[in-house]
Amino acid sequence: MIIGKLWRSFRAQLNKLANYFWTADPIAQMQYEYDSAVEEMKTGRQGLEQYRALVERVLRQVAGDKKRVNKLAAKVKAYLQAGDRETAAKFALELQKSKNELAENQTQLEMHENSYENNVRKIKHASKKLAKIRDKIARYDAELKMSRAEAEMAELARSFEFDVTTDFGQIEQVIQDKIGLNRAKVRVSSDLSEEGIEDIEREDAMEAVLADDALREFEIQMGLVTPETAGVEDGVKQLGPSSKQEITEQGS
Repeated sequence: MIIGKLWRSFRAQLNKLANYFWTADPIAQMQYEYDSAVEEMKTGRQGLEQYRALVERVLRQVAGDKKRVNKLAAKVKAYLQAGDRETAAKFALELQKSKNELAENQTQLEMHENSYENNVRKIKHASKKLAKIRDKIARYDAELKMSRAEAEMAELARSFEFDVTTDFGQIEQVIQDKIGLNRAKVRVSSDLSEEGIEDIEREDAMEAVLADDALREFEIQMGLVTPETAGVEDGVKQLGPSSKQEITEQGS
């Protein structure tokens, strides 16, 4: 019982393996079946040729029997005309046997001829079917290759849609992330460069005022200007051009 189970399990695995190779390349399988049928057809044709040789031999035998019958009939007739009935009877008996053999051989010849013709028709019919199978294999092979190409093109077209689930989509996402990161760095640098601009401008203005005060103090210390003059000049500087013109007109 255990051996039987093991044998059935082994046969199941063999069947599974056979089905795998059977469906792996159906065109190759069809081509193998076609080649096997062609080989069988060649073998059948060789057998038919040998059978025809047998028919030809029987045909020659029938032809020889006919000649012998005709020859014996002529002898019987000649001996009868000569009045030799004993010899004529002897050839007449031989003629009867030859006619029986001829009839039997003719029956055999007719049977062999019919069998030969039937086999010829079968081989011709099988040849036509093989030709159709050959054309069908070529068509299926072309259709299968075309369908595979169409499937690959469809898959390629789907990939070029840049779906996030495809490799192209993932690569595109990585590129976009890098572009976004680079743009973010530029934006951050730009934002940082504007940070504290007003404070810097106020600080620069304050330094300018301090520098001007320091220069005025230096001028007073050096006697270049008096404190009163420095005050007037400062006032003029603060009043602007129109105020300076009014002061000049009042002095005149």
